[in-house]
Amino acid sequence: MRTLVITALTAIALAGCINAHDSGDDSDDAGSTTAPASATGDLHSMNGPLHVAANASAGNLNTVNGSIHIGANAHAGNLNTVNGSIYADGNAAFQRGNTVNGSIVLDDHASAISLGTVNGAISLGAAAHVEHSVTSVNGALTLHSGSDVGGELSNVNGGILLAAVHVGGDISTVNGNIDVGANSRIDGGITVHKPTGWFSWTMSDPPRVVIYPGAVVKGPLRFEREVRLYVSDRATIGPVTGATPVKFSGDHPG
Repeated sequence: MRTLVITALTAIALAGCINAHDSGDDSDDAGSTTAPASATGDLHSMNGPLHVAANASAGNLNTVNGSIHIGANAHAGNLNTVNGSIYADGNAAFQRGNTVNGSIVLDDHASAISLGTVNGAISLGAAAHVEHSVTSVNGALTLHSGSDVGGELSNVNGGILLAAVHVGGDISTVNGNIDVGANSRIDGGITVHKPTGWFSWTMSDPPRVVIYPGAVVKGPLRFEREVRLYVSDRATIGPVTGATPVKFSGDHPG
C-alpha cells in the first residue's frame, strides 16, 4: 500500500513542477507535440498530447492535460501526465510511466521500468515486460500471455487478471478479484488487505481469488478479509492464512 501512495503523490506533484525543466520543446496549446526522429531533449506540454513516432527516440515526456503515445520500436525516458493516458505500441521502450487520471497500455513486446496510475487501468500485451512494479489505486490490472512484471503488482479497487504470465514480486489488492491464469508463475505471494481509512467506507462483496491449473504461487497467500478462494488440483501454492481453499478439477471452478 505504501507504493500506491508514493505513486499518487509523485504523479500529483507533476502539476506543480511541470515547468521546471532545462531543455526540450514546449507546447501550451491543445495541439499534439511530436518528437523529431532522433531527439535527446525532453518534451513538455501544459494542454495537449505528446507523441513519439515509430522508430524515433526522445527524452522525458511531461504533460498536464493530455495523453502520451510512444510509437512502435520507439524509445523514450520517463512519461508523466496528470490527466491523460499513456500508450506504448509494439516493441516500444521507455523508463517510468505515471499518470493520475488515465490508463496505461503496453502493446505486445513493449517494455518499461515501472508503471503507476491513480484512477485508471493498466494492461500489458503479450510478452510485454516491466522491470519493477505495476500499481494502480482504482483500476484493473490485466497481463496477457507471456508478459512479465519483475516487481510487485498491486491495486486497491479493480480486478487483477493474469494469463500465463510471470510476476517476480507480490500481488496485492483490497477489493479486487484475482485470477491467476493457467501456467502463470508468481514468485512472491498474494495478499488481500483489509480496508482501512477511507477505503473501509467502500467495503465490497468478498473478493474472488482463483488459482488456475498449472499456476504456481511460491509465496504465502494472506487474507485479511473474507474471500472466496478456489485452487485447482493441478496448481501449486504456498501456505494459506485467513481463508479455506476450495479445490476444483477441470479448467474452471464449478
